[in-house]
Amino acid sequence: MDSVAAEKPMCSAKGCRADAEWVLAWNNPKVHTPERRKTWLACEEHREHLSKFLGVRGFLKDVVPLAEWHSDSPA
Repeated sequence: MDSVAAEKPMCSAKGCRADAEWVLAWNNPKVHTPERRKTWLACEEHREHLSKFLGVRGFLKDVVPLAEWHSDSPA
């Protein structure tokens, strides 16, 4: 197993190095097709902040626990 595969996913918040616990699925309707989902990862501390950031822009589509996330699911 290589070291990249062994690393745990980290929170996407600027400067945060905590383990990710949540997947925030989003898209920008001005740029992405409706079915497209981009993802940010969040630790428990930053989940609400990142969700609000995406939500006020109308980008947030779903928040799912990392353990339950499947990248091929339609979020």
